[in-house]
Amino acid sequence: MVEQSRRGVCLVISAPSGAGKSTIAQALRKADPTIFTSVSVTTRSPRPGEEEGVHYHFRDLETFRRMAAEGELLEWAEVFGRGYGTPRAPLEEALAAGRDVILDIDWQGYRLMRTAMPEDVVGLFVLPPSLEELESRLRGRNSDSDEEIAFRMKAALSEISHWPEFDYVLVNDDLNKAVEEARSVLVGSRLARARRRDVAALWPVAG
Repeated sequence: MVEQSRRGVCLVISAPSGAGKSTIAQALRKADPTIFTSVSVTTRSPRPGEEEGVHYHFRDLETFRRMAAEGELLEWAEVFGRGYGTPRAPLEEALAAGRDVILDIDWQGYRLMRTAMPEDVVGLFVLPPSLEELESRLRGRNSDSDEEIAFRMKAALSEISHWPEFDYVLVNDDLNKAVEEARSVLVGSRLARARRRDVAALWPVAG
């Protein structure tokens, strides 16, 4: 049951590609059905089986840019000519209702989220055990060329350099352990004094 008397937490999980942020985020959502799933806006075309409002909100580039300009997106980016963003209204409604939100986005999105909602956002950065292990994971996908892997590794180094901006950091050398550590961050954030409206209503504060 959702705790209506506390304000929700927006946990932003960031990591370089291959470090496991999406897997960890999915595990947390699966374990707690009360967690709100934010549906992103994108300008790319739907893939087979994708539904409007379920997998993404599909919009054209002009509409996407208007939404960003008018503050309807909490964070957004245009990557290789395609826009991706997080709608503001449903996320704010979820937090106000005491529901937690988990976003797996990059450090730039985290910066925008932190600026837009400084009291609500908690940042968690996921590191690989080593660069060698990260490269091994990327090669294990058997879907990228050597050139693509070299590009991803260069991008990973840039991404990793931003870990000091986050509130919490974990090393994903064991997935089950990493999921438990991420869950601990979420639970601890729920107990933050600023979110405990239920406690504030029941217990007097010394003058």
